[in-house]
Amino acid sequence: MGSGPGHSHVFFVHTDSGVHRLAPECKLVATLLFVFAVVATPREAFWAFALDAAILVAIALVARVPLGKLARRMVIEVPFLAFAVFLPLVGHGPFVDVGFLTLSEPGLWGAWNIVVKGTLGVAATSLLTATTTVPELLLALQRLRVPRALVGIASFMLRYGQVLTDDLRRMRIARLSRGDDPRWLWQVAGIARTAGALFVRSYERGERVYVAMLARGYGFAADETADEIASGRAPRRSWLSALTAPVAAGVVCGVALAGAR
Repeated sequence: MGSGPGHSHVFFVHTDSGVHRLAPECKLVATLLFVFAVVATPREAFWAFALDAAILVAIALVARVPLGKLARRMVIEVPFLAFAVFLPLVGHGPFVDVGFLTLSEPGLWGAWNIVVKGTLGVAATSLLTATTTVPELLLALQRLRVPRALVGIASFMLRYGQVLTDDLRRMRIARLSRGDDPRWLWQVAGIARTAGALFVRSYERGERVYVAMLARGYGFAADETADEIASGRAPRRSWLSALTAPVAAGVVCGVALAGAR
């Protein structure tokens, strides 16, 4: 499945490595299993999370993904982890004194649990997108027998995401050229009007695209193409290589669970 005109793989690191050459469905399954193993690890097992982080660093080095670039991509999780900051403040007792603050001990454990597991999960998915292009990810979903409707929706979301971003940029430039530059909360009406116009424009474009697809017999041709694409199978060596990381994380999780009992 092509990426479509104007679509750029902004997260993909263009280099040649063994990780890049693995079958995309193997990498996708391995990433999901690795995240499940991290989530199942007891929050008190600090050493286990350190080993999981070491596994990800080793994969990044083998894949020739710069660690600095990987760290910058993980900034995307900051807004989602902001909630964890408030858990020690609003949690119940027992309490501990940290400097001039009195914090909830269960809240501190909950915050640590969210931060460490969220960070490792984002790092794992960042490595996946750094070594796998968007068309390869869609191909992986098809080969894993994900319902075609879901794959089609994901494909169009990715394909037209760049189009909507360009529309938003042009609308902002047009607004600025007319002297409308909302910077404060009481100027939010300009942003609201932009969002409404973008929604209407996107909805109308979606209708036109859907009608054009039906006129070209999309329902029949797409099924045949999906069958041909999904017929390929990943070699056994690719599966063995990709599953090394989640198996190692699973062993770490098992040892941590055994030690917690």
